[in-house]
Amino acid sequence: MNKIYFMLAILLASVNSSLAQKWAVKSNLLYDATATINLGVEAALGPRVTLDISGDARWKHWLIQPEVRYWLCERFNGHFFGLHAHYAEYNAGGINFNADFHRNRYQGHLYGAGLSYGYQWLIGKRKPQSAWGTPVCGIGNIRSPNAAK
Repeated sequence: MNKIYFMLAILLASVNSSLAQKWAVKSNLLYDATATINLGVEAALGPRVTLDISGDARWKHWLIQPEVRYWLCERFNGHFFGLHAHYAEYNAGGINFNADFHRNRYQGHLYGAGLSYGYQWLIGKRKPQSAWGTPVCGIGNIRSPNAAK
């Protein structure tokens, strides 16, 4: 009976470790600090290519942002370049950010695309991210045919 439990434990451990570098589930800590619900999933498409799909929702807005990443060394480790798109719907106003934002309500949708660069480092043999996450900088273009109400 102990051999069966031992074999089952070996099988479960090998399944878990074989998937460790094929996908990742993540969250944006800065969004968490503002009580914005967010979640991201990144899956391997090839030896150096991954697909990241992230989204968030808060009150009356939501956002989705898919991104294809090309890793210079190996996936989930080191430098990467990305191409992303994004779409969001929003409804915000009455906030003391500035005078226009305080008097008006902005409602509509936005869409756009951009390029990104980032770096992810290993902090241990089985921990692909640090406590601070993966720093990413990007540039893009957003279109928003909104109307102040």
